[in-house]
Amino acid sequence: MSRQLLPVLLLLLLRASCPWGQEQGARSPSEEPPEEEIPKEDGILVLSRHTLGLALREHPALLVEFYAPWCGHCQALAPEYSKAAAVLAAESMVVTLAKVDGPAQRELAEEFGVTEYPTLKFFRNGNRTHPEEYTGPRDAEGIAEWLRRRVGPSAMRLEDEAAAQALIGGRDLVVIGFFQDLQDEDVATFLALAQDALDMTFGLTDRPRLFQQFGLTKDTVVLFKKVLFVVVDVAADNEHVLQYFGLKAEAAPTLRLVNLETTKKYAPVDGGPVTAASITAFCHAVLNGQVKPYLLSQEIPPDWDQRPVKTLVGKNFEQVAFDETKNVFVKFYAPWCTHCKEMAPAWEALAEKYQDHEDIIIAELDATANELDAFAVHGFPTLKYFPAGPGRKVIEYKSTRDLETFSKFLDNGGVLPTEEPPEEPAAPFPEPPANSTMGSKEEL
Repeated sequence: MSRQLLPVLLLLLLRASCPWGQEQGARSPSEEPPEEEIPKEDGILVLSRHTLGLALREHPALLVEFYAPWCGHCQALAPEYSKAAAVLAAESMVVTLAKVDGPAQRELAEEFGVTEYPTLKFFRNGNRTHPEEYTGPRDAEGIAEWLRRRVGPSAMRLEDEAAAQALIGGRDLVVIGFFQDLQDEDVATFLALAQDALDMTFGLTDRPRLFQQFGLTKDTVVLFKKVLFVVVDVAADNEHVLQYFGLKAEAAPTLRLVNLETTKKYAPVDGGPVTAASITAFCHAVLNGQVKPYLLSQEIPPDWDQRPVKTLVGKNFEQVAFDETKNVFVKFYAPWCTHCKEMAPAWEALAEKYQDHEDIIIAELDATANELDAFAVHGFPTLKYFPAGPGRKVIEYKSTRDLETFSKFLDNGGVLPTEEPPEEPAAPFPEPPANSTMGSKEEL
């Protein structure tokens, strides 16, 4: 080897092997810059346009709230949102809650079409382009349940009778889908419905034994409503309870069922003994629509139409109120109601004033002792006008309770006349002073 080439070769070897020969801090072209850490507030991820992508990659189920610091609804939601995050974390649910300051992160707000606050969107499996709009409640448990039904099953799989009875007995409203094939498209529809019907608990099964247990032979969806059982001691001071059901103490033992939502009451069709079997059969009959509700009614007084104010009860209400030849004005009252007692003189005076009008009837009905199929009465006094003619029309009176206003209402056919305010005399236009600049306007 030539002696002149040796120093050059050594120099090249030294440059290739010395670590300080490399540029300090240089990164490989394939090496990505370090990603920003996502901050948290009260268990909620605080996102920006720089960190949303990272959050979507790290969290397969991500609920994001777009909020504005000045928004009152956002401020009310904040503690519930944090509570929901804590509840789900305690349950080890694979779901994360986050938030974005919309006004400060305009690019994100525009990207996701946010036009009002708060707006919540649910991202699955890192899908940035098609988030689901949050449509659930704004309380902690409601938020948590909405997410549970998306991250986990929306309906519980029932394998045996014990599981079905535990589900039915533990909730007020339970819906169970009985499907012979759980791959059927109807099952997908059922599960999608279960995701959003948060006021009900859902279960499903394909077990033949459960079909047999509930007397089913084909695919069916069944609603189970919880029945609360109450025992009333008629020997104690419970007269008000007996009155509510239209019962006498000597009728005991007996059964009554009341739907607390509609206030409709039901009685057994037969008067047999009260046993576990008869109670079960009665409840099933009511829930299956096989028993008609009953309505309370006093007996029709012999002199019901002898006074200026006619007395109506449940048994004669329909016949009188919906008489197509009469205009009937009815007061629905409670005997203990102070307001009813205060307006009684005006009602009596009204009846006396119109007692010679053959087409007008002024009447009253004790709504605590008589129930109507046409409508329910919830407040006292309630005043309703039933005009003559077909169609069973009903007009509720909501104006002043005095003789003068009642009379105007009746004389005008069930409508209070519109009273025009008295015209005030126009004030004379003041003469402008001699040196005033008032006059025709000059064009500029």
